Amino acid sequence: MIRRIVVNDVFAVNCYFYIDDETHHGFLIDPGAQAGRILQKIEENGWTIERILLTHGHFDHTGAVGEIAQTLGIPYCIHRAGDKYLMDTHWNLSAYCGRSVLLSDAEHFEDGDVIRLETNPSFALKIIHTPGHTPDSVIFYSQLEHFAFVGDTIFRDCPGSTQYIGGNEVDLYNSIVGRVLTLPDRTILYSGHTEPTSVGRECPLYCPQ
Repeated sequence: MIRRIVVNDVFAVNCYFYIDDETHHGFLIDPGAQAGRILQKIEENGWTIERILLTHGHFDHTGAVGEIAQTLGIPYCIHRAGDKYLMDTHWNLSAYCGRSVLLSDAEHFEDGDVIRLETNPSFALKIIHTPGHTPDSVIFYSQLEHFAFVGDTIFRDCPGSTQYIGGNEVDLYNSIVGRVLTLPDRTILYSGHTEPTSVGRECPLYCPQ
């Protein structure tokens, strides 16, 4: 089960719950703001969040992590290259928006890792490293259900931005064409800021015949 709520601070961001229907345990992805609202949603539904997963370290995707992780007593996880974003308000852009979002002690994952629920190991997401928007950008791919949480790597009808610190247009193009759009056409892509799209829909924009 996937549930999305749009959280708002400086920017509106898609925050996702990926919940196992059998155990009601799951993952929380990119809680960018409104920690109280997110926690209320978890309590109302009787969910147990085992880990917070971050597609990258920009503050609009991490702003509520500290409060939620502390309240629930759970870890948060990011690609190793994300530490510089979590621990520097200029890299994570919060300094430019009147915020000071700083995090430490994140757990790390690497390209190819598979993150599994402790209560149901078959409920899992594969880490695919997709640098370009930021060096630490990843997508979380469900091989079983054919969808991916893609953060700001790719949006509906357009690529992610490369204008901020660490962005690289060539890396982003290579990540989209070589790592995202090589997934099966039916794969649904859940992005950080737009409505869902699919590999099949996006392929013609990047891979014209």
